[in-house]
Amino acid sequence: MQRLDYIGNGDINLKALIVDDEPVARSVLRDELHELGSVEIVGEAENGAIALDLIRTHHPDVVFLDLQMPTMSGFDVIRQLGDRSHLPTIVIVTAYDQYAIEAFEAGAIDYLLKPVGQERLAQAVERVQRTVSRKPEIAENLARLQEIAEPVSDRRTHKVVGRAGDEYFLLNVNEVYAFQSEGELVWIITANRKYLATQTLRKMQERLQATNFRRIHRNALVNMDHVRKMTHLSSQRWLVTLSNSLEFIVSKRQAKTIRQLLS
Repeated sequence: MQRLDYIGNGDINLKALIVDDEPVARSVLRDELHELGSVEIVGEAENGAIALDLIRTHHPDVVFLDLQMPTMSGFDVIRQLGDRSHLPTIVIVTAYDQYAIEAFEAGAIDYLLKPVGQERLAQAVERVQRTVSRKPEIAENLARLQEIAEPVSDRRTHKVVGRAGDEYFLLNVNEVYAFQSEGELVWIITANRKYLATQTLRKMQERLQATNFRRIHRNALVNMDHVRKMTHLSSQRWLVTLSNSLEFIVSKRQAKTIRQLLS
């Protein structure tokens, strides 16, 4: 189900998508958004599959997302946003405090408890308007949301944000071969592509302490799961070759790290 005939009055600042399996809940939120006059509702979805299709088609600025839906929950929708270059801001809409607070703390720009009041909704829309142009921040927030959206058994899976041109991608760290800094730039290297990171190499190292990434040089953080070969060059020099044939020289300072891996 989708509706594309609702246009608010006044200046249009945001394109919004409403996702909720309850028709009454969608209707209430739709009417409240109309009253604000600054939001164009580009679609409605009664389930996660339709929501993903509408996000891909209409590129909304904000998705008002219910978490508790049959078949595909709101968290399922969040998990599947990673391969999409246009990443919307997420506002959680739910009747359950514990889900809303967890999602908000992880990266949702805001959360609304049902029934949604006009004043509270206006605050959420204002918050979205302040952040909608900050694409790196939106991508990082969504990456954190995807981490908590993973099943409990997979919660250790980390997400990183990579930029290619004007597009932002959410990447699983297990598909990252290495992070490499060049001056102020940090590159995320995958099997066949490079992305610009949105965080410093030091910040990446801090986030990935519990993973199999190792700092082998002041300019390189390498995923040891993708190391194909380690060549001993001298007593304090090693050459690390990744499975995509990319090579890194291990610094003298980090040579101990390699020796520990071999012991």
